[in-house]
Amino acid sequence: MNVEEMIAPHLRDMQPYTPIVPFDVLTKRLGVTRAQIVKLDANENPYGPSPRALQALAGADVLHIYPDPDQTTLREAISGFIGVPIEHILCGAGVDEVIDLIGRAFIQPGDAVIDLPPTFGMYKFEADIVNATYVTVPRRADFSVDVEAIKQVVAHQPSGSRPKLLFVANPNNPDGCMLADRDLDELLDLPLVVVLDEAYIDFSAYPSRAGWVRERGNLIVLRTFSKLAGLAGVRVGYGVFPQNVIQHLWKIKQPYTPNVAGSIAAIAALSDPEYLQEVVRRIVSERERMGELLSELGWLHVYPSQANFLLCRVRDRDARQLKLGLEQHGILVRYFDRDGLRDCIRISVGRPEETDRLLATLRELEPVKE
Repeated sequence: MNVEEMIAPHLRDMQPYTPIVPFDVLTKRLGVTRAQIVKLDANENPYGPSPRALQALAGADVLHIYPDPDQTTLREAISGFIGVPIEHILCGAGVDEVIDLIGRAFIQPGDAVIDLPPTFGMYKFEADIVNATYVTVPRRADFSVDVEAIKQVVAHQPSGSRPKLLFVANPNNPDGCMLADRDLDELLDLPLVVVLDEAYIDFSAYPSRAGWVRERGNLIVLRTFSKLAGLAGVRVGYGVFPQNVIQHLWKIKQPYTPNVAGSIAAIAALSDPEYLQEVVRRIVSERERMGELLSELGWLHVYPSQANFLLCRVRDRDARQLKLGLEQHGILVRYFDRDGLRDCIRISVGRPEETDRLLATLRELEPVKE
């Protein structure tokens, strides 16, 4: 018996999600220690969690007890932080779990998911998992959202392929651009659910749209503790949902996520707003400084960003070879082998001394020209 043939056909043919290479693997490959690595490839917070979060984890005495399946204390803390009633909030083991819940709640085979590449790869990954019809509406050359093209796609989808979900990263990953309020309004007038991913909103000059969920019944807003709170390793994220939607997601959610450690750390992080504000100030300031320094090189086009990273288009040189060259010097940046991005690298904002090392290496490194 060939057991593999019993796997769902759409999963047998599916391409896996491609994450970054793990830290420990890279240090072994390069023959260096962690301290010698400048890690600017995953949009992580270089300052780490609040001291209060670390203290709370160190003093945790309930790790042998299952988590609260209703996440009551965590949701109360989030509610106070974002100003949205607790009834609209559902947490998961990172935003990835919340995205998966949304996909499983809405999509039946043949339903369509609309994606706006270049963008976060998890949206396509989820569409593949739930066997959705995957529809792309590419962003414009400046990475802005083509609202009119989305309207045309929604209006002309073939029979039996109803668009149900539209994923919009805001700020967008990998470039950091924002969606205007008027464009969001127009998207919300379409007969589908708009999933607005605000993973990086805290680094932008624009407010969250989480409060809109109470008035717009087809809007879902996603947030995370990975970026602002520096808790990427413990996996805590959440969604803000209309009440007539969230009641159904509770039915299919695993009961014990986030785990106890993640909840303790997230609650403590939200109790330290001064630390979070200072981290944002440092990252935004360094983003602007790094952007100016990179632009001075002359062969990088730096896109404006409202996130904690900068996308750079590499002029007259091979972007992948540049990425590999930096890696050999212990500096990790992100390269995407995708349409619209093959001549780009994305650089996370690190500490000032990491920016200085990056720039010094770029100045001495002769990238391979095409």
